Amino acid sequence: MSDDEYNFGDSAAEEDEDILDLGNDSRGKKSAAASGYAWEEQYQRSWDVVQEDAAGSLAGVVAGIIEAGKRKRLLKDTTPIQRGIIRHLILVLDFSSAMSEKDLRPNRQELTITYACDFITEYFEQNPISQLGIIGMRNGVAVRISEVHGNTQDHIAALQALRKQEPSGDPSLQNALEMCRASLHHVPTHGTREVLIVFGALLSSDPGDIHKTIRNLVQDKVRVRIVGLAAQVAVCAELCRATNGGSNSAYGVILNEHHFRDLLFEATTPPTQTAKKVASTLITMGFPSRAIESVPSLCACHSIPLRTGYSCPRCSSKVCSLPMECPTCGLTLVLSTHLARSYHHLFPLRNWDEVPWDKALKSTNCFACLAPFPTSPIPSGKQKSAASSGRFACPQCGNHFCVDCDVFAHEHLHNCPGCESSSPARKQQLLAGELGNVASANGDAMQID
Repeated sequence: MSDDEYNFGDSAAEEDEDILDLGNDSRGKKSAAASGYAWEEQYQRSWDVVQEDAAGSLAGVVAGIIEAGKRKRLLKDTTPIQRGIIRHLILVLDFSSAMSEKDLRPNRQELTITYACDFITEYFEQNPISQLGIIGMRNGVAVRISEVHGNTQDHIAALQALRKQEPSGDPSLQNALEMCRASLHHVPTHGTREVLIVFGALLSSDPGDIHKTIRNLVQDKVRVRIVGLAAQVAVCAELCRATNGGSNSAYGVILNEHHFRDLLFEATTPPTQTAKKVASTLITMGFPSRAIESVPSLCACHSIPLRTGYSCPRCSSKVCSLPMECPTCGLTLVLSTHLARSYHHLFPLRNWDEVPWDKALKSTNCFACLAPFPTSPIPSGKQKSAASSGRFACPQCGNHFCVDCDVFAHEHLHNCPGCESSSPARKQQLLAGELGNVASANGDAMQID
C-alpha cells in the first residue's frame, strides 16, 4: 500500500473525527447551556457572591457575612423537650500514628488536645451536674487518661500532659468501647450513658468481633457520637446508627478546623430521651456550704491540705470543689446554681425574630448594651425590605437587641434581659404565656399552683 493511501486513510479518519466532534460539541453546548457542567452543579464561587456596593466598598457585605455567621448557630429548634441533664460521658481520643498528619495545624493531635480542653470547659459549663472521663487509643490498646468525675481542672491537666507524647500505632475501637462500657456500667437509670470519639484513622485494629460489641452497647443503652478527621468509615457509621436509634446525625466528618470545633461542641447539648415514658426517679443530693478553717486539713477527694472547702451534710467529709460525689458516702454534692444552670436545656430561650425595616425605626439603641442601631439600610444593591436592620426582637417582651446581645443571651445568659427587667406583674404575664406555649407544644395542659 502506497503512502498516498495511508495519508488518505488518515485524512478520512480525521474528517470522521471532526464530524463526530462537531456533533458532540453541538450537543454539549446545548446541554451546557441548559444545566451547566456536571462538576459545576454544586460548586459556587465565593468571589461571584460578594458584590460591591454603589460606592465600591465591601463594608456592607462583610458586615452581613459576619452577622450571618453569628446567627447561624442560633437558628435551631427551641421546642422544650425532655432531656437527660445528669450526663455521664466518656471522651475517647485517637492517639495513633494517623494523628501526626499536618492537614490540621500544627497537627491533628495538638489541635485535638486544644479543642478537647475547650470542650471539657464548655461541657461542664453547660452541664454542671454531669461527669466526664477520658480514654485514649494507641498501639492497638485503650489507655485510661482520667477517671469519670466532675473536676474540670484534673481532666485538663491530664490532657496537657499528653502533648509530650508522640502518636504511635493503630487505634482499636473495640478495646476503647469495651473500656467505655466498663466505665459506664455503674451509671444509674436516671443518668445518660454517652461516648464521644474523635477518630483520625481509617482503620481499627480490633482483637475480636466489633459487631458483638455494638450489640452490647445497644443493650446497655450507650449512645456513641463520632467526629471523623479523615474520611467516613463504614464501621463508624454503623456504630453511630445502631446506638442512636437509626439516626445518622451522630457521625460527622470535618471539613476544616472551624467545622471540627462545631462538630465537637455539638455534644455539649444533652441528648433527648428516646423512651416514650420514662419513670420518674427521686435523686438524693446534698447542698454543702463553704467553710474556712484556721488550720489546714486534708480533703477527702485529693488528700491535699486545704483551709477552705465544702463539708458533706451526711458524713461531714471535706471536698475541695463542687459539683462532686462525696468520696466517703457517695452523696452527690452540688450548689443551687448548678441545678439552675442545667434547666436551660429543658426550657431553652426562644429564638428572636429579625425586625424588618418598616418596624425598625421605633428603636434607636439596643435594649441591653445601648449600642446604636443603623438608621438606614447599608447600600449594598439590595432593596430596603431585603436588607437587614440589625435588630432582633424578643417574641415575649418585644424589645429590640443587636446581634451580639442575641448571641450572648442564647449561648451564655439563657435569659432575655428585657423579660428579666420587666415589672413583677409583667413577668407573671410573660411566664404564663411561655408556659402556655410549652403546654401547647407538648400537647398537654399545664397547671400552675
